[in-house]
Amino acid sequence: MDVSELTEAERRVWEAYPSGRTVDFRERRREPADDGANWGPERTVRAEVLRTLLLDGPRAAGEIPYLHVRGARITGKLDLQYAEVAGPIHLWSCYFDEELNLYGAQLRQLNLGYSVLPGVNAIALRVDGSVRMSGCRVTPGPIRLGGARITGALFFESAHLGAPDSPLDEPVLALNRATIDDDLRADEGFTAHGLVRLSGAVVAGNITFDDAVLSNPGGTALHASNLSAGTDFNAMRLTAHGRLNFLGARLTGRLNLEAARLANPGGTALRVSGLAASALYLDGARPIQGTVTLRSGQLEYLHIAPETWPDEVRLDGLTYTRLGPHEPAERRLEVLSRDTDGYVSFAYEQLTAAYRRMGDDASARTVQLAKLRRHRSTLPRYARPWGYLQDATVGYGFRPTRAAIWLLSLFLTGSLAYGLHHPHPLKAGEAPDFNPVFYTLDLLLPIISFGQEEAFAPKGAYQWLSYALIVTGWTLATTIAAGITRAINRQ
Repeated sequence: MDVSELTEAERRVWEAYPSGRTVDFRERRREPADDGANWGPERTVRAEVLRTLLLDGPRAAGEIPYLHVRGARITGKLDLQYAEVAGPIHLWSCYFDEELNLYGAQLRQLNLGYSVLPGVNAIALRVDGSVRMSGCRVTPGPIRLGGARITGALFFESAHLGAPDSPLDEPVLALNRATIDDDLRADEGFTAHGLVRLSGAVVAGNITFDDAVLSNPGGTALHASNLSAGTDFNAMRLTAHGRLNFLGARLTGRLNLEAARLANPGGTALRVSGLAASALYLDGARPIQGTVTLRSGQLEYLHIAPETWPDEVRLDGLTYTRLGPHEPAERRLEVLSRDTDGYVSFAYEQLTAAYRRMGDDASARTVQLAKLRRHRSTLPRYARPWGYLQDATVGYGFRPTRAAIWLLSLFLTGSLAYGLHHPHPLKAGEAPDFNPVFYTLDLLLPIISFGQEEAFAPKGAYQWLSYALIVTGWTLATTIAAGITRAINRQ
C-alpha cells in the first residue's frame, strides 16, 4: 500500500502499529460508538488499511506490533478470512460499517469492546488468548462463532445483540460446537433479542448469564442442548422471554436460576430433559409461565419452591437425591398432579425417597398414599372398590391407626348390643357363662376363638349384627394384612 495515499487518521494508525502504541480518536473517555456513522474523516479508517497492517504491516526492531485503536469509524469490510495475525487486535469503541469477517482466522487476542457492528463472522476462529466483546452493540447480527477455539475466556458483559424484530429461528449469537478453555461471561445486563445458540459447546470454566435479558417471545431464547461446562452455569436474576433448552447438557457444577424470571406462555419455558448437573437452583424465582420439562434429568439437589412451578410440568424419569426447601408433602403433591403425562409412578417414588432421606417418614407415607389413590383413578371402575375399601380402612397400610379405630368402634358396638340383649344358648346347661366382650371378639377375629360364638345363637336383628361383625372382621383382617404387606415391601 502506498503510504502517501493514507489519510491523516490512517497515518496515525499506521505509524503507531509497529510499536503497539494506542491511537485514541475519542473526544471524551466514555464516548459511545452509537453515532459512529456520522463521524468525519478525522476519525475514519478504511478496512483495507487495517488488513494490510495486520497481514504485512511495518515492523520495528525490538517491538511487538499491536493494533490498538479507539473511537474510529471503520469503512469497508475488514476481511481477515483464513488470516494468521501475529499481534493482538484491539478495536475499542469503534464503529464498523460492514460485517467483520474472521472466518477460519488465527489470532493472538481480539478485543472489540463497546464497538458497534452489523455482524461478526468468526466461524472456525482460533484465538490463542481471550476474546472480549463487552458492551458491544451488534445489530442486526449475528455473531457467528460456531466451531471456534478460544484458549482464554469469552466476554459479552453488557453487550446488546439483535433487535426486537429479529427472526425467531435465526441466532443472534451462535456458539455451537465452540470450545472455550476458560470462562464464558454474558452478564451485567447482557441483552439478546433473538436466539442464543450454545448447542454442543464445551466451556472448561464457568458460564455466567447473571442479570442477562434473553428475549425471543414464542421461540427459543437459549438453545444449550448437549452443552458441556466444567463448573457452573450461573443465570441468577435472568429474564427470559422464550424457551430455555438444556436438553442433554452436562454440567460438572450446578445450573443456577436463582431469582430468575422465565416466561413462554403457551409453550415450554424451561426444558432440562436429560440434564446432568450437581444441582438445579430455582429458589426465589418468579412463578414460571409456560411448561417445565425435567424428564430424565439427573440431579444431586433440586431446589425449587412449590409456588415456582407452572401449571404444566413433565417429570417422568427425573432423579434427584435431595429436594429443597423442605415443604409439607401436600404442597409437593399438588405439583405432581399437574404432570401432563397424567399419573407418573416414578415421580412419586422420587419424592418419597427424598422425604425419607430428610428423615421425614410421615411425609414419605403421605406421598405413597397419594400415589396409590392417583393410581386407583386410572383403573377401570370395576377394579376400584377394593382400593376404596383399603383406603377407607387402613389407608393402604400407611394409616394403620384407622384399623384400630374401626375395630374399636365395632368392638364397642357389639359388646354394648350383646351386653343388653344376651343371645340364647344352643345347649342349655352346657353353654359357658355368656360374656358379651369375648363373644364380640369371637365374631370379629376370624382366627382366635374364645368358645363363645359356638355356644350362643342370636336372633332377629342381633343375628344380622353377628353376620355383619363376622364379614367386617374378615374384611378388616384381609385388608390390614394386604396393606401392611404393601407398606413393608415399600420399605
